[in-house]
Amino acid sequence: MMMNQLFEERPKQWGLRGDPYVWDVLQERLRGTPVPTEAGEVEGLLLDAFRAVVGVDLRTAQEESVYREEFAHGGMSSGSVHLPTWRERLVPLLVQRARG
Repeated sequence: MMMNQLFEERPKQWGLRGDPYVWDVLQERLRGTPVPTEAGEVEGLLLDAFRAVVGVDLRTAQEESVYREEFAHGGMSSGSVHLPTWRERLVPLLVQRARG
């Protein structure tokens, strides 16, 4: 299984409007990368990719959200990425999917 396959089923709920765009970029960035066998490695790979895409380390970031112009596509919270949603819900969801 490849990492990009973990992203195929999109969540029904997001934190802010930039989150679905981050999801899509992460899926593309991880395309063709095999899913590691260890859950900790999966999480590390996701966190490293998130840091590369969003410019924030979810392990240490104190902000509630960050704004990234490249994810702004209209709407009130456009371009904003909700870090607690990624830290508490989306990354754990992807790790869980990797475990099957």
